[in-house]
Amino acid sequence: MYGEDVMAGDWRRRKVIPEVDAEPDLVVEDADSGFCGAVVGFELGAVVLEDRFGKRRNFPLEPAAFLLDGQTVTLRRPARQQPAAQRRMTASGSIAVAGVKAQVAKASRIWVEGVHDAALVERIWGDDLRIEGIVVEPLSGIDDLDFKTKEFGPSKDRRLGVLVDHLVPGSKESRIVAAVKDPNVLVTGHPYVDVWQAVKPERVGLRAWPVIPPGRPWKEGVCEAVGVREPADMWRRILASVSSYKDVETPLINSMERLIDFVTVLED
Repeated sequence: MYGEDVMAGDWRRRKVIPEVDAEPDLVVEDADSGFCGAVVGFELGAVVLEDRFGKRRNFPLEPAAFLLDGQTVTLRRPARQQPAAQRRMTASGSIAVAGVKAQVAKASRIWVEGVHDAALVERIWGDDLRIEGIVVEPLSGIDDLDFKTKEFGPSKDRRLGVLVDHLVPGSKESRIVAAVKDPNVLVTGHPYVDVWQAVKPERVGLRAWPVIPPGRPWKEGVCEAVGVREPADMWRRILASVSSYKDVETPLINSMERLIDFVTVLED
């Protein structure tokens, strides 16, 4: 009187509907309407599908409401992924080291010609130099460089790097540098008359740095050519335009990197 044996057969086995993440561009079909399209987003808890003609429709994310390759599926909104941690870079292009404090100053030093050079070096390489414990000191010109380097007393544990402006063959600077013979001293330089010129002119709003006739003070000549009254005002404008190594010319970058390597890699 009860018909078929209700206990017969594999009654425990139920059909499991797979759940699928509704990733962008996944092509599915709405089971009720037959609308077929690619996932292009979500609105108010519904998935947005776009068909091949560009028509869009919203469908609730209900169980077993879609077909994927002819198979019934339940679409679900993908879990929001945490953005990958961005590596912070220093202004010099090095990877910033988190949680590292500046070291106590080491005996080695880097000398530059003036306060503007020192400020520009600090702007770009300051983070790296503090981690290494290297102090940058401005000079008041390099006319007595050989005497000053001997007075410094360089050694394998007390190295000295010097950055020189306008270091080109035949210049006064090249003759001064040639007199420095100590193996624990490295002198590098750039070809620019002043460190101002090592900043890319377009960063300061110029097509090119003005050409100043020989014998004319270079900074004053630049200020007159660009319509700035005082060199101090022009310097503030230049320094404000620099935020990383990308804002300065390659010869300055190469020279500074060589100096940093020299004073931080000590001999055994």
